[in-house]
Amino acid sequence: MLGAVASFAVMDAGLKQLSVQYPAFQVASLRGAASLPLVFAWALWSGGWASLRIRRWSLHLLRGVIGVGMMASFVYALRTLPLSTAYSIFFIAPLAITALSVPLLGEKVGPRRWTAIGIGLVGVLVLLRPRGEGFISVAALAVLAAALGYALSAITVRVLARTDSIQSIMFWLLVMIAGGAGVLAWPDWVPIRAADGGVIALVGVAGALGQYAITEAFRIGEASSIAPLEYTALVWGVLLDIALWGVLPDTVTWLGAAIIVCSGLYLLRRERLHSAAEPP
Repeated sequence: MLGAVASFAVMDAGLKQLSVQYPAFQVASLRGAASLPLVFAWALWSGGWASLRIRRWSLHLLRGVIGVGMMASFVYALRTLPLSTAYSIFFIAPLAITALSVPLLGEKVGPRRWTAIGIGLVGVLVLLRPRGEGFISVAALAVLAAALGYALSAITVRVLARTDSIQSIMFWLLVMIAGGAGVLAWPDWVPIRAADGGVIALVGVAGALGQYAITEAFRIGEASSIAPLEYTALVWGVLLDIALWGVLPDTVTWLGAAIIVCSGLYLLRRERLHSAAEPP
């Protein structure tokens, strides 16, 4: 899980670099296309052609639409936001998954977990504090949209995993992101510079490794034990911000991130206790 978080942080740093030169949809398409060959090879190696079979087209298409919007929104935000700030806002995703599981999956969430979700939202409001240019930036709203898309995508995976293989879920999502975002980016497509080839390759390799590592982490580990390690992304975000852009998060960003992380950790603890209390 730690390896997955580090890989995704490197990928996001590459996406941030590319977002300066190319439109958001084009960068999203390049991200999907760059990882696709590696994920395709892994899928064939681990499960063969049969593992790529689709049984629920409608949910795959829904994930594809969500994935395109999520990736493009996040890339758009990275153009102006530091990685650490974007990650801090994105940490609302685990809380959103819990909240959305009630209406979409029929799961029960007790008052303590709702309280944790509410506290997490307070942390988001701290991060979206009034600035000189007004309350809430478009980039911050784009991260919130990406986090909501991630939560919806995670919930669809819970349903899809009952009938489709993890290879199918991963491969076809990348196909749809590469193709769907590419179609949307085509009218404003910017010729790819040779100098950016290395960054695109890095995004592809880091994205594929991260996806493989996180899949293995949840396969062999207990979700409630390894999920908190996702918050180490903030450490990577700060380090990459300093190393590549010379940016440090301010005090209010640290405060908002701390509120969201603490509420998320409490929520994970409550879910572990709730799972332990349920009969097998």
